[in-house]
Parts: sequence; C-alpha cells; structure tokens
Amino acid sequence: MQNTRMKKIIALITGARGNMGRAIVDRFAADGYHVIGVDAHADEGSTQLESHALDLMNEDAASAFVQSVIVKHERINVAVLTVGGFALGSIAETKTSDIAQQYKLNFETLYNVARPVFLQMLKQGYGRLFLVGARPALTAAGSRGMVAYGLAKSLVFRVAELMNDEAKGTKVAVSVIVPSIIDTPQNRTAMPDADFSKWVTPKQIADVVAFHASETASALRESVIKLYGDA
Repeated sequence: MQNTRMKKIIALITGARGNMGRAIVDRFAADGYHVIGVDAHADEGSTQLESHALDLMNEDAASAFVQSVIVKHERINVAVLTVGGFALGSIAETKTSDIAQQYKLNFETLYNVARPVFLQMLKQGYGRLFLVGARPALTAAGSRGMVAYGLAKSLVFRVAELMNDEAKGTKVAVSVIVPSIIDTPQNRTAMPDADFSKWVTPKQIADVVAFHASETASALRESVIKLYGDA
C-alpha cells in the first residue's frame, strides 16, 4: 500500500455489518484508516467513519457510489469485498435459476464494486483489493453438494487472476481471501456439535487482511490467502 503522508488512508469495506465485515472495519479503524463501510443498510452505531447503504446488485448504483468516494477522497487505498451467500445442492438439485441466484449473490455484488475500484487503483498506480473466495470452490470435488455456490465462487479466483494480469508493472495487487468455516453465531447454531476451536475467527481474518494491506507486506503478491485454522 502506498504511503500517503498527511493524507487519510482510505479503506472501503462491503458487507460492513456482517460478522467478517465488522471485524475488518474495526481493525482498519483501529489502525487509523478512514473506513467507508457499505451494506444493505447504513450502520450508524459502528466505529467506522462513514456508513452507506447500497444495493450491490445494481451495477450503475455501485459504480456511481465508487465514483462519489473518489470525488470526495481522491483515492481508494484498500478495498475488502465481503458480501456473499451460500446454498447447498447437488447437480440433480441445482437448476440454472439456482446458479443465477448464487452468481448474483457471490459474483455480481463483488464485480460491481471491484471493477470501478480496480480501475481507480490502476489510475493511482497503487492499491490493495481483497475479494472473498471459498475453499470448496478451489476444486470441482470440493464443490460437491454445493454446485451453484462452488461455480459462482470459482469466478472470484478467475477475476482476481485477470485483474492481476492487467495490473502487472503497477503497485496494484488483488488477493482472494479463502476462509474455511468461520466461527460465527450462525455457524455455531447450524453445527452445534462441531469443535469451534478449529474454526477461523472473523478477528483472525481481519488481522491477516490488515497485514497484507500494510506497508510491511507491500512486496507480497499473494493472490490466494488461505485461512483454514485447524478445520
């Protein structure tokens, strides 16, 4: 990440009210970033300095929002895009409508923000963009029983590869965060007999993202960041 003395360091976080998003917002705010949090509903009670409601499935609205951030702050140093959804289903159980729904939840919500952010980072010549992938999407076998989800999430890895190829020769880097099971209240309720100590926590994810966004890690080009814990 570019060192911008005397200037605010801008971090844009989508899904800012989710378990992972809140942890990332809090970590970046604690590190002194000017945090811009985006979700379906604004969060007036958070520690982030700005909170915005936005329909991430609306490409024009997402692009206009990113442009408004650029007009106001002149740059986006870091962006972490955490919005997504999950669904089970084998081939026999998965229709094209199911794939389309997961595509919208896991790819459109990401790409509608990632594209204008990435273009701005190319213009700046620097920036760190973090996307959220999924462990099951790394292989076809891993997506067994979650076909629509795996197909949609696999596109996250491909778009990161394409962006990194276009960003060669710049200080722009795109990474995919790949958590295993995240220790959230929802997952604990869904899997009450699991060993929660083996899961990765939202705070651990936030700490790793913050490190990769830092000046210390500026030479790293980790396109896939695996956060599996002991799961």
